[in-house]
Amino acid sequence: MATVKLLGISGSLRKDATNSMLLREAARLFGDCTYTQADINWPLYDGDDEAASGVPAAVEAVAKQIADADAVLISTPEYNKGPSGALKNALDWISRASVKPWGGKPVAVMSAAAGRAGGERAQMVLRGFMVPFRPRILQGPEIHLAGSSNAFDDNGQLTGEMYIKDLTALMEELRAEIAR
Repeated sequence: MATVKLLGISGSLRKDATNSMLLREAARLFGDCTYTQADINWPLYDGDDEAASGVPAAVEAVAKQIADADAVLISTPEYNKGPSGALKNALDWISRASVKPWGGKPVAVMSAAAGRAGGERAQMVLRGFMVPFRPRILQGPEIHLAGSSNAFDDNGQLTGEMYIKDLTALMEELRAEIAR
């Protein structure tokens, strides 16, 4: 079998975002794969802008990355009990791209947040946002990384045994879903 291609989409635009760190850890625990993280730092979706200028090339590029990936990993922070605006904006833009990449795509969803619930509500809302696209979203194990700023060592690796065990299990489920 060829090397699996994973694409990560972080709902945080911050340079040292724990959601981006969590995605990299997921790819590491997945094992043999190539991992790329999408850049979703795009202008806000505006139908008038789309009508005047079309879908931005950066959006089309990420839609193609999704289509070309064997699976997608999405990690979201929680802002005001929901996913980040950047992630919702990305999903809105991708829905307008010429490539419709999500149908049947294996997707693993996770969240990292400062609070003690680890972004659980944001993840639940994100799963609802994905319904129209009809991907194959894994149901678990659920990864809600609480107190995320203290969850990684200096090398960016997870430190909590429970999180490592659950993230490894989620990646095993993803590998099985890809093989279907």
